[in-house]
Amino acid sequence: TAERVERDAAGAVRLFLASGETIPADEVLVATGRAPRTEDLGLETIGLRPGSWLEVDDDMRVTSVAGGWLYAAGDVNHRALLTHMGKYQARVGGDAIAARATGRAEPGGPAPWTPHAASADHGAVPQVIFTEPEVAAVGLTEEQARARGLRVRAVDYEIGQVAGAALYGDDYAGRARMVVDEARGVIVGMTLVGSGVGELLHAATIAVVGEVPLGRLWHAVPAYPTMSELWLRLLEAFGL
Repeated sequence: TAERVERDAAGAVRLFLASGETIPADEVLVATGRAPRTEDLGLETIGLRPGSWLEVDDDMRVTSVAGGWLYAAGDVNHRALLTHMGKYQARVGGDAIAARATGRAEPGGPAPWTPHAASADHGAVPQVIFTEPEVAAVGLTEEQARARGLRVRAVDYEIGQVAGAALYGDDYAGRARMVVDEARGVIVGMTLVGSGVGELLHAATIAVVGEVPLGRLWHAVPAYPTMSELWLRLLEAFGL
């Protein structure tokens, strides 16, 4: 357990542990998690606990409110706490509200991947950690996929071996992992680590959301010499 942190005149950081041990570090990140700011919204007047998360269904309706009149998009529903996912949920929720108001809502609720269902929340969430190197991911990890009962295979590739990596600088270092559902022949997840990999993520997101068969994806020819050749190398490593 860390008891205190000190920074010396040279800028070096040192952690002092309860055991008497000290640990040197470049910087210390304190990440304490997040809590919903719903204490003063009057949730108690509709039978909900102030300060609680608001669980929603795929069209953003709060499930614990009778009549389905309350919607909640963004971090407050605890589905995918990312700015871009909150914007996505707001688009879905807005369309769902308009559809209900004009009598266009689907009976029994929206089907997956329709305009009124935030289906991406369940297995196609893109995220980037803007460190150096960047860490970018979308979909499921190998462990998560197996936990869902999928028969998957993970394929790794060193991004520095792609010709386009030289455009980012000498001795580029990075790695990509593609997680493939072998039963369906589609990608269910991708993780990338390396400088600028966040710009490669949307192609992976399209592959995951679109459930593009690997055999068809093989025909998506990457321009040479770009980092996108990574896709060809991953497919070759898979065996195509």
